[in-house]
Amino acid sequence: MRALLSVSDKSGLVDFARGLTALGWELISTGGTARAVRDARIAVRDVSDVTGFPEMMDGRVKTLHPIVHGGLLGRRDLPEHVAAMREHGIEPIDLVVVNLYPFRETAARAGVSPEEVVENIDIGGPSMLRSAAKNFAAVTVVVDPADYPRVLDALRAGADDSAALAMRRDLAEKAFAHTAAYDAAIAGWFAAQRGERFPSEMSIPLEKVQTLRYGENPGQHAALYAQHGEPGLQALKQRGGKELSFNNLLDLDGALLAADAFRGEPCCAIIKHTTPCGIATGSNALDAYRKALACDPVSAFGSVIAFTVPVDDAAAEAVSALFVECVVAPSFSEGAVEILGRKKNLRVLEGDARWREGALDFKRVRGGFLAQQRAPLPTGDEVWKVVTDRAPTATESRDLAFAWKAVSSVKSNAILLARDGASIGIGAGQMSRVDAAFMAVHKAQQIGHDTKGAALGSDAFFPFRDGIDQAAAAGVTAIVQPGGSIRDDEVVAAANQHGIAMVLTGQRLFRH
Repeated sequence: MRALLSVSDKSGLVDFARGLTALGWELISTGGTARAVRDARIAVRDVSDVTGFPEMMDGRVKTLHPIVHGGLLGRRDLPEHVAAMREHGIEPIDLVVVNLYPFRETAARAGVSPEEVVENIDIGGPSMLRSAAKNFAAVTVVVDPADYPRVLDALRAGADDSAALAMRRDLAEKAFAHTAAYDAAIAGWFAAQRGERFPSEMSIPLEKVQTLRYGENPGQHAALYAQHGEPGLQALKQRGGKELSFNNLLDLDGALLAADAFRGEPCCAIIKHTTPCGIATGSNALDAYRKALACDPVSAFGSVIAFTVPVDDAAAEAVSALFVECVVAPSFSEGAVEILGRKKNLRVLEGDARWREGALDFKRVRGGFLAQQRAPLPTGDEVWKVVTDRAPTATESRDLAFAWKAVSSVKSNAILLARDGASIGIGAGQMSRVDAAFMAVHKAQQIGHDTKGAALGSDAFFPFRDGIDQAAAAGVTAIVQPGGSIRDDEVVAAANQHGIAMVLTGQRLFRH
C-alpha cells in the first residue's frame, strides 16, 4: 500500500507518517513534506523518483504527472484500467494527504504583493485531491490533520469493506468541499483586485461549526456555519453555561451590533429578539448595566447582554440576579466567571467578534441572498445640522449623541428616548413612525421614567409632524433624525412650535 503526502500544514504529520510506516505502508512525498518526514528518520521516496521526472519551475510542476494521477484515478475493479496501469508502469496510490498552499492567509497579510498571493495558488494539490476523491471507492483522501487519528484507527482495525467505504466517501465529500472553498477564496481575491464588491458569480465558503439542538422553534433542524476568513461569533470563547441555541446566536449578533457603536467607552446593551430593550453608557460595567436595565427591566428577563469592557465581580453579581440567557464581554475576572457559573444555564462568552473591514452583509430571501456593504457606524455631531430656531443645549447635545448611536441597532421603525447616557424608552419594529414614538413614550412612562426633558433619536426621517407632536406631548426637548422627507419643513415647523431643538444627520439607520 502506498501513500502520497504533500502538506503545507505539517501539524500531526510526523506521527501520522510514523503510524502508516508501522502498518507497512510505503510513503511518497514532495519538497518540504519529504524533508520533515526524513528529519524524523522515517523512510520516504521523493515523488520525482516515482515519476522519473524532476520537480521544476520552482515547484510549480511536480505532481502533475500520469504516474501520479494514473495511480490515483485507476479503477482497481476494471480489468482495462488495471491493464493500462501495468502497461505504463503505474502503481496504485491508495492514500493521499494534501492540504493546500496557504492562499487565504497569504492574501490576508498586510502589504503582501499580488505576485506573492498568486504564487500561493495551489494547482497540483487540488488536482490530486480531486483525483483521489473521485476514486474514493479505492483511495482514501485526507485534507484535515484532525482526521489523521480516525484514518489510522480504521487502518489498524482493518475496518470491514462497508465501514471503510463509508469513511472514504465522507473524506471525499470533505475534500471536494475543501477545494470548492479554496477556489471561491481565489475568485474573491481576483474580484477584489479590480475593486468589484459584487462579481457576476459569488461563492460563500462556509464551515460547519456546530449542529444546534433546533432552530427558531423545536422541530426545525439547524446548524451554525462560519464564513471562511471572517472573525465572527465562532471566535468567542465560551467560559460557562450550556450549549448555545439558534436564537441565542441571533441575539448575540444583535447584542454585539448594539455595542459596536460604543467601543472605547463602558457600555451595556440588553437584547431581546435581536433589538435592544435597554442600552447605556456608564463609568464602568456595573454602572452601565444598572442604567441599561432601568430602561425596561421587565423585557430584560431572558435577555442577552453585551458589554464593551471587562466584567468584574461586582457587575457579575448584579447580572446574576436576573434570568439571563447569555453574557458576552471582552473578558471576565475569574471571580465573575465563578459567580456567573453558579447559573448553570447562563452562557458566558468572552472575546472579540468584530466585522472584518470590507466584509459584506448578507440577508436571506427566498431562493437567494441580498448582499450589501456593512452599514457604517453612526455619524458624529461634527456633520450634523441644526435646523430649528433653538440649538440644543450642551446637556441635550450629549443626550442626542448617545441617542443617535443607540438607535442605530434598534429594529425599524425605531424611536429611542435618552437621558444621561441611557435609553429610557424604546419603540422598535413598528409599522409607522408615530406608533414607534408612541411605543417609546409608553414604555418609558410604564416603567416610571420621566420623559420631560428627554432627547429622542429616530433611525429615519419623520414623514409627518405627528411624531413630533407625540414627542412634544411627552416633554421631549431635543430630536436627532436623518431628515430628507418631502415634509421636512412641516416637521421643523412643528419642532419650532413646541420649542424643540432638532438636528439632522443626513444618515439613515434602517435595520430591517
